[in-house]
Amino acid sequence: MDEQEKQRTTVGPPSVSAYLDPNYWNQRFTSEDHYEWLKDYSHFCHLIHQHIKPNSSVLELGCGSSQLSDELYKQGITNITCIDLSSVAVQNMQKRLLSKGFKDIKVLEGDMLNLTFADELFDVVIEKGTMDVLFVDSGDPWNPRPEAVNNAMTMLQGVHRVLKPHGVFISIAFGQPHFRRPLFNAPEFTWSVDYTTFGDGFHYFFYILRKGCKTLDAHEDIKKVEPPSLCLFQDELDNEDYLFRTNIDELNDQR
Repeated sequence: MDEQEKQRTTVGPPSVSAYLDPNYWNQRFTSEDHYEWLKDYSHFCHLIHQHIKPNSSVLELGCGSSQLSDELYKQGITNITCIDLSSVAVQNMQKRLLSKGFKDIKVLEGDMLNLTFADELFDVVIEKGTMDVLFVDSGDPWNPRPEAVNNAMTMLQGVHRVLKPHGVFISIAFGQPHFRRPLFNAPEFTWSVDYTTFGDGFHYFFYILRKGCKTLDAHEDIKKVEPPSLCLFQDELDNEDYLFRTNIDELNDQR
């Protein structure tokens, strides 16, 4: 069975709310060797290396069974710390990295909502699809439940705290700018907010938040648009991801 076939054997949970349950992830990682959310490294490596240098200290949130840290290590970025809420995922990744001789990468059990690292410790914090999990059962995306917003803000506060001055937070996500900017641009944060996209057919968002570089117009209101309909992208379901996506084309037509 090749790598692509292995990934397609992953069966999603009966409901998206299971993604918020640590027990679901422990059970899943017991049998899952490798899975990549939001495409693998080859699709965004040209973007990531604009912001991560070989001597960067990197924190990856929600590493799961991803091989993002492996790919960064092979590119000469060795000062990497990975955390995940699942003890099973941590144990599996530790074994995998040791088998490859990647002994410098630290893999720790940790909660992105309660980062225990010292202030201003990392040059780069990166997450891929992890923040999206906070919104899988948040209701109306234009008016998400307070719990989801509070959790997202708690995560961002922790990330902002552990970043060095001029450090970079890279968020690779489904979440679109009109949903994420109000969170990223909260007054307590000093980072600038930029983004680009990658992917064929459906575009994923690659956010770059640079601490201490907030612009004067960062608090401007986001242009209001009518909520677009939700549509199902069947071609993406082979890679599980999340079931419903916002129709970007329809959103653009309404502007």
